[in-house]
Amino acid sequence: MASLNNKTVWITGASSGIGEALSYELNKKGCKLILSSRTTKALEKVKNNCERPSNVSILPLDITEYYEMPAKVKKAITAFGSVDVLINNAGISQRSFIVDTDFEVYKQLVDINYLGTVALTKAILPYFIERQKGHFATVTSLMGKFGSPVRSGYCGSKHALHGFFDVLRMEHEKDHILVTLVAPGFVQTNIAKNALVGDGSARGHEDTDNANGLTTVDFSKKMIKAIEKEKYEVYMGGKEILGIYLKRFFPKLLHKVVLQNAAKK
Repeated sequence: MASLNNKTVWITGASSGIGEALSYELNKKGCKLILSSRTTKALEKVKNNCERPSNVSILPLDITEYYEMPAKVKKAITAFGSVDVLINNAGISQRSFIVDTDFEVYKQLVDINYLGTVALTKAILPYFIERQKGHFATVTSLMGKFGSPVRSGYCGSKHALHGFFDVLRMEHEKDHILVTLVAPGFVQTNIAKNALVGDGSARGHEDTDNANGLTTVDFSKKMIKAIEKEKYEVYMGGKEILGIYLKRFFPKLLHKVVLQNAAKK
């Protein structure tokens, strides 16, 4: 198992939720951190809450500004002289029926969840190839493995991440580049509250599934272990993980179970 202790880790979506919790846990391990999100003030708060704030560098980044990524990579490398791990965590969810969802909402979901992550990954990939080492840890979702009503665009964007990173792993195994896909179920974050509805506005309220899910601390600890074990793909959550296996072996049963659960809400 390869320890992350004292490694340099770049985290997107680091200002809240899973990204924030990862920042604290990795900082405890002596990691040098590059924290990115759109909000500098929120990143500064996370940095100041770390045990070793001197090991934290802030790099504001809008994941949809694709053509800025090569310059952002250069700044990230300059911060501590190297980057060992990129944690692709930035993303947004959705809660709206297909018939009620504006096309622009789908575009926004793909731009943020998929294309932005691809752009940043491609920008740092030549650096990892040159070094002949590097690790991409990408937060996807169980919704990247099976679907659920009112999450069509979110599911599509997360499915796309699995396809892209599976191929990246295959193409660059020869360059000693690692890929870990981490698919959360329900986690206690604001993802449902911030989810886009049909007209592109924020949903504005949480749901009980997320409120009763894994804490971000527990999730981040499990994710760090998965990265250190160099796992290809891991699923984290409660009973919702069973959907992975139902999809594989009993897809019609999964269809019925998901619809029944959706009807209860």
